[in-house]
Amino acid sequence: MGFGLPPGENEEYDPYGTTYENRYGTPPIPTSSPPVSRNAYSRPLRAQPESNAEKQIGEVLEHIKSEWPAMCQNECVPVHIALQLLDTSSVGRAHEYPEFERTHNYLQESLKGIVHEHHQGFNSSIGTFHKIQSSIQASQKRVRTLKESLLSSKTNLATADPELRKLGTASSTYDGLLHTLSEIEDLRLVPDQLEARISEKRFLTAVEILQTALRRIRVPELDEIGALSELRSYLTNQETALTDILIEELHDHLYLKSPYCQERWQYLAKSQGGMGKDQTVPNSSIRLFYEVLDQMDLTEPMVEEPSRNPEADTFYYIQLVVEALNKLGALESAVNNIKQRLPVELFGIVNETNTEVDQKHPSSLRGGISHTQGNQAFGSRENSIRADVIYDLLWTLYAKFESIAESHRIFHDSVKAIVRREGGRNSSILLGGFRELWNLYQNEIRSLLHNYVTTDADVYQFNSTSKLGSSRQDSKKEHLFQFSDADSKSVQMTTEYQDLEGIIRAAVPGLMSKQGADTKKPLANRTDSMIGRSGSRRVTSTAYDSKTGGVGAHKSLVEPSVFNMSLLLPPTLGFLQRLKSIVPPGSDLVTSTLTSFLDNFLVNVFLPQLDETLGKLSDSVFEESDSFQEDPQWTNVARRPVFKGTSAFFSLITAFCKMLDTIPHDQALSSLIITQMLRYYDRCCNWYKSLVSRVQDSEGSKMKLSALLASEAGDIQETMKKLWTLEEDDKTLLEKEAGLLILHTNENPLRLEDIILDRETISSLCILYTSMKWLSIKVEQLRHITRNDTDSSRTTMQRPANRRWTLLNDSSNLQEDQNPVYLPMTQETVVAFDGIVSSYQELAGTVLLTLHMEIRCQIVYALSIALSPETAPYLLEQVVNDPDPKILNLNADLVSYEETVVRFLRDKEVSFIRTGLGLLIDNFLVTNAGMVQAMNANGCGRMQLNILVLQQNLKNIEADVSLDRAAKFFDLFTEGPDAVIKQAKDGKEPANEGKELFSYDELKTLIELCYSEQLSSPERGISTVAKRGMSDYLLQLSEHMWQS
Repeated sequence: MGFGLPPGENEEYDPYGTTYENRYGTPPIPTSSPPVSRNAYSRPLRAQPESNAEKQIGEVLEHIKSEWPAMCQNECVPVHIALQLLDTSSVGRAHEYPEFERTHNYLQESLKGIVHEHHQGFNSSIGTFHKIQSSIQASQKRVRTLKESLLSSKTNLATADPELRKLGTASSTYDGLLHTLSEIEDLRLVPDQLEARISEKRFLTAVEILQTALRRIRVPELDEIGALSELRSYLTNQETALTDILIEELHDHLYLKSPYCQERWQYLAKSQGGMGKDQTVPNSSIRLFYEVLDQMDLTEPMVEEPSRNPEADTFYYIQLVVEALNKLGALESAVNNIKQRLPVELFGIVNETNTEVDQKHPSSLRGGISHTQGNQAFGSRENSIRADVIYDLLWTLYAKFESIAESHRIFHDSVKAIVRREGGRNSSILLGGFRELWNLYQNEIRSLLHNYVTTDADVYQFNSTSKLGSSRQDSKKEHLFQFSDADSKSVQMTTEYQDLEGIIRAAVPGLMSKQGADTKKPLANRTDSMIGRSGSRRVTSTAYDSKTGGVGAHKSLVEPSVFNMSLLLPPTLGFLQRLKSIVPPGSDLVTSTLTSFLDNFLVNVFLPQLDETLGKLSDSVFEESDSFQEDPQWTNVARRPVFKGTSAFFSLITAFCKMLDTIPHDQALSSLIITQMLRYYDRCCNWYKSLVSRVQDSEGSKMKLSALLASEAGDIQETMKKLWTLEEDDKTLLEKEAGLLILHTNENPLRLEDIILDRETISSLCILYTSMKWLSIKVEQLRHITRNDTDSSRTTMQRPANRRWTLLNDSSNLQEDQNPVYLPMTQETVVAFDGIVSSYQELAGTVLLTLHMEIRCQIVYALSIALSPETAPYLLEQVVNDPDPKILNLNADLVSYEETVVRFLRDKEVSFIRTGLGLLIDNFLVTNAGMVQAMNANGCGRMQLNILVLQQNLKNIEADVSLDRAAKFFDLFTEGPDAVIKQAKDGKEPANEGKELFSYDELKTLIELCYSEQLSSPERGISTVAKRGMSDYLLQLSEHMWQS
């Protein structure tokens, strides 16, 4: 090992040191590390002191290491050193050879000293070596003997032995029998295991157990065992039964038959605003559907989790059933089965929901609207009832539809993942079910819209009770068999149920495991429970005709009406919007076309129905006997009285506008309303004409004079319009109007049929004016210009693009009156709308002018009679202190007329009607004074009394009224012809410019009246004198009047 090792380190194995073997050789000296001193080791030194030989050998080694270091290296070549020692040249080491010999001798002496000290150990090691060598030789002999024995055994074993062969064959047979018995024992446990897994709804494990058992029992070794035939038949039947169970379980969760599905659709109904008003329903157990999709991992086959209830999570359970069906190889048949049963199941969903809502809202509360006419606008109470029923039905139904669509999406994605994993299948057959679901949804929604919008009673029955004249097919539908009608306690039913239960338990053990806890109950009770469950399950046979393949109609919960459209669309559009997020991507169903069927319904069903309904409702408004009577509730809608028909018509228009505001704009719908507005204008025009028409057998115009002057263009109409538009009274225009009227009536004398005698007619005209004015203002507020120019009524134009079916207004605010209502129109349609508004205003203006002129015509007619000598002679023999009865009647008529207009019209219209009445009377009495023909002083006194009575009465009607001109005129009669001539002179003087002036004709008439009594005298001399005097005064009058 080297010189640096401490002495005695390995003495228990080599008591003489590690350098004994190299005692006579050159000890190797390592170069990789410096020598280690003895004090560097942590081991304790020897207890005994070091001997002289050991010291001597240590000194020798130290000497060699210092003087001959090359001898201590591992690469030392002794021959090389020897040649150097023999080399006597200058580079050789021959001169060191003596030193080398001394070192060698010293080393030999040291080794001898070591040998002398340790000779006993050396001797004992030689003996031990001989013993070891002897043991090795003995072992070699034994191994040689064992090898010979093995060769002999091999030879013996290779020799054939018939007895051993028989034993080996028997052993193999017994092993096969044991294996077969083990297989039979395992197969015998399969039914119990399978039933337990099915009852636990662990279908993946059940399928694995069944398929493993089928593979094991179908091996050739077990085919000849007759005892297994019953078990083999059971397993084969169980494969079909398990497939049926899986399909039924899948249907239960796809169509919400399982109680575990109720919570989700109820949550959806509440969260969407149907069953509750709160839009947010705190429920952490229900996950949003997009979260469900994000958390699904369909890349790997599904692994069953024994610790959880699989049915608690519907989506997980659907994946589980799909995986189980795929393992059974029945996935394609399950998809076909689902497609076939889809129409019946969906119809059952609708029917069940309809029944639930019908029971929740009793018919007694809906009686007021259930049996009334379908074409009517409902009141606020009926609107509230209809909204509650329809919203409850649709939000509940659409929540179920949405939940079903989500389940079908999970089913679709699970099938798609299986097809993608396994490949080699016709994916179009397996993945085409979602479009079929949408088609059926579309049909059901269309049917609902039909049922609650259209009034076709031949197709959609409304009352649940059978009607007279109903067909046999209808009666058959109403009397189909139902399980709930069966007598569960009858002997026949009990026996049949017992046999059925035994068959099901034998064929499908897992199917009856649910009722395992009911085995101790009486059989009748179990029958009751079964029938109860069957009866509570969705009964679709009552509405589905297997022979015709069609479905029946659902019972309508409220009366069909186009006004229901505003209630039907918000839930429908909300459901379609949410359905877009459920449609699987990559399917053949384009989400942008989900609302295209609504376009067809709008054009082909709703638009004709709206036209018909609007026409019928308008007719009912127009044809009501009291439609042109004062509305008793006019204070709720207007400041002045309006017709009952007008307020009803505007309510109808408003209701339709509210309803149209919830659907995409279509000019055809707006045009329908505009058409009815035009019809109402025509109706009001006809009513106006009927009010102002003359008797049928009268000659000349067919209208009263006031209506004729108000409606026909002329100077009088133009003057009246100017007076109406002026802010302040214009006396010049008033005098012009009075003069034109007097001139017209003088040319065409008024008759009794030319004036309106009935006060009710005046009242109707007043209400017609206020109604037209109010309606024009209200209708104009509906004016709204839209950029959407869709018009379904234009058949020649290209088919428009898909409508933007969005919810225009919040459904919760549709019934509120505070929301503004508009009638959307395009620039083209609004022209007709503005024309109708103008027509309303023009009709109102015509009525107002008629009222303005009618009172003047009555004044002219009454004064004409009062001045006529046939009815009121003014040649009186004595003084009369009472006014003319005609004048009193005129006063009464004026007061009544004024009271009527004040009651119905505003102050502005009232002022327009009564301003200028005094001026008309004043001018008429002066201008037409010649109608009296003959007058004496007593007659003039009566005329002045009439003027005074008229003036006093007019002061109660018209402010600042005065008949001074007429009074002055007849005062001149009392003063005589000289006063008339003096008046003519004074009227021409500038100083008297402020006095009332009379025309030449008026003064001439006055002079003629002054001599009228003498001229009418039967004595010829008196009349001759009177003629001469009158001629002189007329000559003087002409001289003064025509001098300029």
